[in-house]
Amino acid sequence: RITWIHWTNKNKIFWKKKALKPFSGVHQILRIKKTFGLFFFSMSENAANNNNIFMEKNQICKEAIVSELQKKKVHLFYCLECEELARNIAAESDHITLQSINWRSFADGFPNLFINNAHQIRGQHVAFLASFSSPAVIFEQISVIYLLPRLFVASFTLVLPFFPTGSFERMEEEGDVATAFTMARIVSNIPISRGGPTSVVIYDIHALQERFYFADQVLPLFETGIPLLTKRLQQIPETEKVIVAFPDDGAWKRFHKLLDQYPTVVCTKVREGDKRIVRLKEGNPTGCHVVIVDDLVQSGGTLIECQKVLAAHGAAKVSAYVTHGVFPNSSWERFTHKNNGVEEAFAYFWITDSCPQTVKSIGNKAPFEVLSLAGSIADALQI
Repeated sequence: RITWIHWTNKNKIFWKKKALKPFSGVHQILRIKKTFGLFFFSMSENAANNNNIFMEKNQICKEAIVSELQKKKVHLFYCLECEELARNIAAESDHITLQSINWRSFADGFPNLFINNAHQIRGQHVAFLASFSSPAVIFEQISVIYLLPRLFVASFTLVLPFFPTGSFERMEEEGDVATAFTMARIVSNIPISRGGPTSVVIYDIHALQERFYFADQVLPLFETGIPLLTKRLQQIPETEKVIVAFPDDGAWKRFHKLLDQYPTVVCTKVREGDKRIVRLKEGNPTGCHVVIVDDLVQSGGTLIECQKVLAAHGAAKVSAYVTHGVFPNSSWERFTHKNNGVEEAFAYFWITDSCPQTVKSIGNKAPFEVLSLAGSIADALQI
């Protein structure tokens, strides 16, 4: 029987053949130690007779463990709103360690902040999970974000799942302030760390052109929550024919290539007098479970009008997905299932946890389901 013994010493990897006494089992890993340890790959004598199988399986194991060893260890700081999401991210990977900040205020209301273990993160990969849910919390978080890269860290990543001013990205008349550009400038001025520019992870930014609002001092990484939706849709019974609806052309441009495995319906808004009315532009929802997809929801008025149009055209069920459930002034309440005997408008309403305050508010109230970004963010931190 042949066994491969593997061990590590800093960044060097060694492999060595060694004969051991036979034991039962076709192929197994005996022990994996995270930092400095031995990795054993074993095959019984019978299986070892087939050299191709032996080499193939050992090569797979080697590649998997080498890949694991090459992952960087990340120290993740977070704002108070994002504590639950941060813990979920850390639970996704042994390479992510949570760190803490003392979020305090002086008597005059200005922040009194302290970053714990500042000396221990020197030379380490550091990330900060932010939530710019209101102007009141942005200043204290920016103060931390601007300091962390200057603590001699190896690299710095800002995870900002929801870019809050994304829907204010253009001027329609002289005097309008495009605050999306202002926010991008604030983020672009994060200091450079020892490892270079800051990486900025953002999910489903509202307008595609906003990626060009960021300066060269940062490296924006634009991710999407759509894979969470497609995974959830695979759990829908096959008897329900699922199709995807876009509430406007903007949503179609952002997402149709990510959902091209599903038939599509596109709605549009037309102006009639002082009102903007939603109409069906193309596609046939008759007899289908229609899922409306958009990047964010505020009051939810457009989604409700879309649901009415789709139902009027024969949709069997209507559900909705948005990456960012903003819902100011508790506007999510208009979507909850009331026990009044009336058939509910939305079968499911899927959101992610990019807006932590919304997640806390809706709890487990139907039709809402939260699809967590934790796994996706943990993967993004390894890029």
